[in-house]
Amino acid sequence: MLIVDNANKTFSGSERKTIALKNVSISVNQGETVALLGASGSGKSTLIRAICGLERLDTCSGPITVNDHIIQINGKTSENVREIRSSIGVIFQQFNLVNQLDVITNVLIGLGPQKNIFQLVLRRFTMDEKALALDALEKVGMVDYAYQRSSTLSGGQQQRVAIARALVKGSKLLLADEPVASLDPESARKVMDLIVNLSQQFGLTLVTSLHQVAIARKFCDRTIALNRGSLVFDGKTNDLSRESLANLYGSQVGDIEMDDELSHSDEVKRPQLVLVN
Repeated sequence: MLIVDNANKTFSGSERKTIALKNVSISVNQGETVALLGASGSGKSTLIRAICGLERLDTCSGPITVNDHIIQINGKTSENVREIRSSIGVIFQQFNLVNQLDVITNVLIGLGPQKNIFQLVLRRFTMDEKALALDALEKVGMVDYAYQRSSTLSGGQQQRVAIARALVKGSKLLLADEPVASLDPESARKVMDLIVNLSQQFGLTLVTSLHQVAIARKFCDRTIALNRGSLVFDGKTNDLSRESLANLYGSQVGDIEMDDELSHSDEVKRPQLVLVN
């Protein structure tokens, strides 16, 4: 489903250059659920943006291929990048909803790659497209809020709408960039549970960047980890050792292990989570 070959990205500032990605190569099979771990500044968001064609890599980089289609190569995006993006759903940390619009219109914006700018600006959507949006909202438990302004929703509700927007376009690859970083722990668990369950239900390939090791261990079988732009781990999440975490987070490893212990203890006491509207 996804192949990244020798990804390199350098940001040039007025005084120095920053290497965001350095010789990163990964492949992800269809249906996998993969956590992308790393401290702030490790290159996770840059990699996700590169995969969906929002960030151009350095010219020395190899191709990024999604579902057998090259989305960019040698620092240049494909001529049909817009068409390729129609198979990629992206969920951002800050939800990226238009607060002034109602929920269903925010979901319909997910059809952007399939519409022209004139249709989008005038909000010209067919009845079939609206039915698809309502169906996606029902899947995330938000259909009752379809005609409510997005600005009135809680953070967890807004993230559910963002998930529906990714679903409505018929995505095959789902990229989630810190999807629960802005949520409280309870909402974070519910949203991650929803994302993973929907991915499995529809056979989607999920790559999600995370800070929380505990969430990666709970929801993702495989982990890819970056440190200062370089790939430092790629394997089963259960194989993440103290040494692996130390390579990722340095002196913070003690705090992370404590978070894992608290999460495990919390799961023992807490009944199985049930999604509610």
